[in-house]
Amino acid sequence: MKIFRLIVLIIHLGILFLLLGTLLNAYVPPKIFPWFNLLSLGFPVLIILYLILTIFWIFSWKKRAFVFMFAGLAFINPVKRWVNYSDQKGTTEIKVVSFNTRAGGRGNKEIAPYLKSQHADVFLLQEDVGNEYQFEGYQKANPGGGLTILTRHKIIKQQIIDPQDEEVRIPGLLADIQIKGRTYRFIDVYLNPFRFDKEMVKLNGNTDANEQKIKDVIKRLIPTFKKHQEQVDLIHEAIENSPYPVILAGDFNSVPNSYEYYHLSDGLEDTFLTAGKGSATSFHDYKFPIRIDYVFSSKSLKAISYKVDRSVSISDHYPVIVKFSSGNK
Repeated sequence: MKIFRLIVLIIHLGILFLLLGTLLNAYVPPKIFPWFNLLSLGFPVLIILYLILTIFWIFSWKKRAFVFMFAGLAFINPVKRWVNYSDQKGTTEIKVVSFNTRAGGRGNKEIAPYLKSQHADVFLLQEDVGNEYQFEGYQKANPGGGLTILTRHKIIKQQIIDPQDEEVRIPGLLADIQIKGRTYRFIDVYLNPFRFDKEMVKLNGNTDANEQKIKDVIKRLIPTFKKHQEQVDLIHEAIENSPYPVILAGDFNSVPNSYEYYHLSDGLEDTFLTAGKGSATSFHDYKFPIRIDYVFSSKSLKAISYKVDRSVSISDHYPVIVKFSSGNK
């Protein structure tokens, strides 16, 4: 039994160090050491294993349980970025919908009626390849690059966030929009996708084939992480230079606790932490829980409602709907 507990202790310590590695994404960029960013993909599994082993020590009546419980406090906020409960109240001033339409819906006729039914103040769309969504009473910011902003308010400025690098896609589109006498900067984000298909990440009984699949996946992940770093820098510059409160939304192709999450949220608030209830999982093409769609805002704004709309499956992403209240915090 002592040997078994020793093995469990070693495994538990190993998981703890891996989890701590995900926190280093706030400080270490992918171009220097991309492996911390890779760890963030496995955060849900790691934290579940950590909790199970902590419970094991509790029932074993071992003092080390208190050590692991105390260390686990470091992961409260990282966990809340995936699953949260917050109750907010206020009068809705701005309704925002962020939605990756999956290559413009690929001819899906349900997307346009769904968007119209939301009566949002601002839509931030990603993968809007067809550029087909134009509603009566709405203005459009759409310079290409698969990004579209629709609003029923006045657009006073629009601009692509240009990477000046052919290998790095356009990461964002900004639009300064005047709503009820106040101007806001909306930034629609779509970071480089990894372009996986299900067969690439589906393991089988063949050890050699699985090993090759893992190598192929990592070969795609690491270069994309490095491209994301360049894109994040450009988007962050657009945020810092904004003379107006910012609402940043879109498909980051990055999970919580990643380098992208930490640095895009720098100076902003994750509206899911402020007003979210339940799970923030937004990408449903795989069974594994993945949150890659976000809405961040300046601290002068107050989110009162955050919803991942799972009532529709018209894309491989669920729409994210956030309402902001009138008045400052």
